[in-house]
Amino acid sequence: MSDVTHSPLVGKAKWNGLKMAAILIAVILAVPILVVLVNVLMGDGEVWQHLYHTVLAEYISNSLLLMLGVGVGVLVIGVPCAWLTSMCDFPGRGLLSWTLLLPMAVPAYIIAYTYTGVLDFAGPVQTFIRDVTGWRYGDYWFFEIRSLGGAMVMLTLVLYPYVYLMSRAAFLEQSENTLEVSRTLGYSGRKVFFKLALPLARPAIVTGLTLALMETLADYGTVQYFSVNTFTTGILRTFYGFGDVAAASQLAGVLLLFVTMLILLERYSRHRIRYHSSGLKKASQRRMVLKGGRGVLACVFCLLPILIGFIIPVSILAYWAAFKAEMPGANFVQLAWNSFYLAALASLIVVSLALVLSYAIRLNASRSVRASVGIAGLGYALPGTIIAIGTIVPLAWLDHRIIELVRHYTGENIGLMFSGTLVALLFAYTVRFMAVSLGAVQNGLGKIKPSMDMAGRSLGLSPFKVLSRIHIPLLKGSVLTALLIVFVDVLKELPATLVLRPFNFNTLAVRAFELASDERLIDAAPASLMIVLVGLVPVILLSRSISSRSTSAHLGRSK
Repeated sequence: MSDVTHSPLVGKAKWNGLKMAAILIAVILAVPILVVLVNVLMGDGEVWQHLYHTVLAEYISNSLLLMLGVGVGVLVIGVPCAWLTSMCDFPGRGLLSWTLLLPMAVPAYIIAYTYTGVLDFAGPVQTFIRDVTGWRYGDYWFFEIRSLGGAMVMLTLVLYPYVYLMSRAAFLEQSENTLEVSRTLGYSGRKVFFKLALPLARPAIVTGLTLALMETLADYGTVQYFSVNTFTTGILRTFYGFGDVAAASQLAGVLLLFVTMLILLERYSRHRIRYHSSGLKKASQRRMVLKGGRGVLACVFCLLPILIGFIIPVSILAYWAAFKAEMPGANFVQLAWNSFYLAALASLIVVSLALVLSYAIRLNASRSVRASVGIAGLGYALPGTIIAIGTIVPLAWLDHRIIELVRHYTGENIGLMFSGTLVALLFAYTVRFMAVSLGAVQNGLGKIKPSMDMAGRSLGLSPFKVLSRIHIPLLKGSVLTALLIVFVDVLKELPATLVLRPFNFNTLAVRAFELASDERLIDAAPASLMIVLVGLVPVILLSRSISSRSTSAHLGRSK
């Protein structure tokens, strides 16, 4: 018996229970999306007509331009850096290959606050220029950081690692023999890159680009702070300003269409394209040595994104937090505690449900279970604003039905039990980040041989005992990775938290956003720095994983 899926040892009743649990989880997690789609068709359309005739065109054009600018930026940085660190040898390559991931730890809205404090008219850079030259406002040109172009730059600096990671993995998997044959045909290094390596890596590059663009559409803090009107700012403005859920849902529906088109584009790019590994030596076994000026240029090119996207902003935050910001008091401790325990609760819930879903598909990968797991993972492709609106509407409806029922029988008002509490936030986080956890857990389960399941079942263990006693101990690394990634993602999440947080409940992300919105950039530094430092944990683990795989491969070749 090669697969535990068809094993008669798996009890039918217990399997049906697990199957029903997987389907139920998927249905519950799909509610926010269904609510948004239903609300698109509701409402009198008055507010929507107003939006259509006034700002909708601006939302669409700004969102498209932002995607275009960020798309070009992440490709220009991510792909060449991936090629240089995987296929070439130059001074500092080993260190740069993993430090290029560090900007992933800095949320876009935090890097936006930091550079605004430095490059704005009242910042030290422009003040220095005026002091030295004697110029006044209007006498000189300087890049306007609070603009659509500024938002493009800020988002590019923190999102290029998506393309870098995917591209580097694809380049490392390419066969040396294939590239050597191209050289014998007279291809220069440049032609090898553009005519062979780049087309072969295209599916991976498009996947990374799609992820970066979905994060661009989901961003709220950066575009709101820079006063760039996009769908995310429009949705929250409509929701709060007009109080019209239907109109906000209609805007969310248009944004959902954008996200769907990105997903379809990514899948179409891989349509009927199959690139198989030849099993021969990998290209990285024989890197092109870059000496002299070429080596220095390669080093500088790879160093600049790290310098601008991580070292400079984190250094500025650390300086502000240590020497200029107000000393953190009891309020900061409360904010940190709120953020940490909320992120811890969310990560435990998400990973626990991911274990159930992943184990269900391992026991029987039927169409219904596979569809359920796919539906459960849809949330990551959606911005937090869409999920927040899709969450608050059904929970508010449920709250009011419960209030009416209790008041009818007891005469008491029990208040909001779901929509006005942390339940709404935790549910939204679960919908948003389930896909991240599913990927890590499924990857870990795939490495455990089916014979382990068979051995446990032959000893009389139930499916759940096999999971708890055999799989989970073997999945410690994958589960820890999933917990850490979800923890940090929740810590950084801004739009969903802004919409769904209970009254008088703040987190580090929300506080940093509020202070920055009030132009108290220096006072926002401690909260921002805390978020960045915590975000470093999964990035460092990912970097160490990449480095260890690279080292293992090198040792394996040298034996």
